[in-house]
Parts: sequence; C-alpha cells; structure tokens
Amino acid sequence: MNSQQFAESYRRLSAQVHDAGLARRRYLYFATQIIGWILALAALLVTVGLLGNSWWQLLPAVLIGLVMAQLGFLSHEAAHRTIFASRTSNEWTSRCISGLLMGLSYNWWMAKHNSHHGNPNKESVDPDVDSTVLVLTPDAKARRKGIAARISRMQGWFFIPLLCLEGLNLHVASVRMLLSAPELKHRIIELLMIAVRHSAYAVFLWTVMSPGKAVAFLGVQIGVFGIMLGGAFALNHIGRPTVPADVHLDFLRRQVVMSRNITDGPWVRFLMGGLQYQIEHHLFPVVPRPNLPHVQEIVRKRCAELGIDYTEQSLREAFVHVVSYLNQVGSKGQDPYACPMVRRYRG
Repeated sequence: MNSQQFAESYRRLSAQVHDAGLARRRYLYFATQIIGWILALAALLVTVGLLGNSWWQLLPAVLIGLVMAQLGFLSHEAAHRTIFASRTSNEWTSRCISGLLMGLSYNWWMAKHNSHHGNPNKESVDPDVDSTVLVLTPDAKARRKGIAARISRMQGWFFIPLLCLEGLNLHVASVRMLLSAPELKHRIIELLMIAVRHSAYAVFLWTVMSPGKAVAFLGVQIGVFGIMLGGAFALNHIGRPTVPADVHLDFLRRQVVMSRNITDGPWVRFLMGGLQYQIEHHLFPVVPRPNLPHVQEIVRKRCAELGIDYTEQSLREAFVHVVSYLNQVGSKGQDPYACPMVRRYRG
C-alpha cells in the first residue's frame, strides 16, 4: 500500500470511530474527576495544616504529588478539547488547572505538545526527541562531547532520578517561555496565576513547618509529580522508532508506529491517566478517556489488517525497554530498532 491508501484507511477508521459514538463527550465522568481531585487536594492541604511542624509531612507531600499528576492528566485532556464541546471552555479549564493548581503555563504546554502530536519521534521537529538531557538518537549522541557524552553512556540508569527533576523543569520552562516568547496570548493572566499559586503555596508551607521541612516537602512533592507525569509520557515514545526531519509519513503509520501502548489495568489506569492508550490517543486526541478501550479494539483490528506494527507492553516491559534503549544509544550511539520502514527511510 502507498501513502494515499493508508490515508484513505485512516479516513475510514475515523468514520468508524465517530459513527460508533466514541468521540462523544463524557461530561459526568470529567465533572466527577475534576471535582474529586480538587477535593482530594483540599483535604491533603488541610492535613498538612493539622500535622504542623512534623516530618510526617512527607507523607502528604507524596500524596499531593500524585494528585497534582492526576490534575495534569485532566488539564492535558482539556487542552485536547476532550472535556467540553466549546473550545473556549476547554482552553480555560486547562489554563486554570495548570496555572492555579499546578503552577504551569497552558501556552507553554500547547506549543510543546502540539509539535509532539504533529510529528512524534521526528528529529528536529518533535521537542521530546530534541532533549537537552537525554540522548534519544544516534545523531544526538554524536553531538555530545566531554562530560555530557560520558554521562550519556549510562543515562538509562539515571532515568528515574532525571524524572524526579522533571517536575522542576516543567515549572522553570513554563515561566521562561512566558517571559521570553513574543506575542503570547494571555501572558499576563498566566503569569499572575502562576505567581499567586507559587506564592500562596510557599507561604502556607513556611507558616506550617520549619524552612528545612518545607524545602524537603517541596522536593518530595515535585519529585513525585515529575515521576508520575514525566514517566507517563516517556514510556509511550522513548524506544520507539525515530525518523529524520525530512521524512514524510502518512498520519496513520506515523502515529501508530512511533507510539507504544501500556497494558491496561487498575494500577496502570491510575498511573497513566488514560495515556496507556497512547496509540489511540494520538490517532483520536478528542476521544474521551473512558472511550479509549473501545477505540483500541477497532484500531488494533485495523492495524492487523493493514500489517501495521501495533506495540503494547506491560508497564514493567516498557520500563525495561526504555532503560535498555537509553543505555544502547548512550553507550554505543546505535539505534537498536530493526523496523524495516524506518531503516528504509534512514537508508
């Protein structure tokens, strides 16, 4: 099949998904999720106030990190216009959750994430591939020199520690973009939201506990947040094939081959926030989270018919694969993939 035939196959697949009603909004589900996690956050902050100047505060710090990640998943879904029919309602829901509750910029997230969705695992186009920390392709390995090159040789073993820092990186990157990007929509509003959120949070923690315990609390909370949110996105694409910037693939194969699903289950459902269905999410970003299992059945069957590589691994298998891939690229500068399509495009 050529690219035009695959494009036509995607159009038929899309029609099948929409005809089955799987793109319909799930208002009650998302209302329950948003209200539930905001109440959970409020209850945890009350707990922090009651515990006072105690090292037991590290326990709610872990739990707040987990709740922040769940809010992050919901903000991500609103940004994809999954929750409401109105674009404006989705945008402001995502902006308010991101800015007031998480301390992140909606504008920054949209710029980065839209580039990723449009060209997953494409060099010089997908910002998640052009990492300044991890070496994800042989070409990136070749550009590393000195101590950066030496560290990259064992980067897989640093994967979890680096995820701990991802939460801090998200906060810094948000503010940096808001201060530097030209002609940014609602820049002042987002800066005010983030400033109010960070200031109120810091004052609250410093009032309740000693400075040392407050710093430890923030370190644990931001670390857990980074592992949860960063891990959920990293496991879906790291270790999948990458292609050069000048390669043009049809939408269907681009989204399926470059992504990895995680086998669903209650624990995975909590940890991944719907992103365990990464292939289906990339193909149909507006499909609500509860409908993705039904979409998976349709997509998996169609990929089998078309001979498209559809990858699904357990959480453990995906983690081991990601660590192995990072060490392979970092130590030898070799992409371990044997995908015929990618090899053909790479020459």
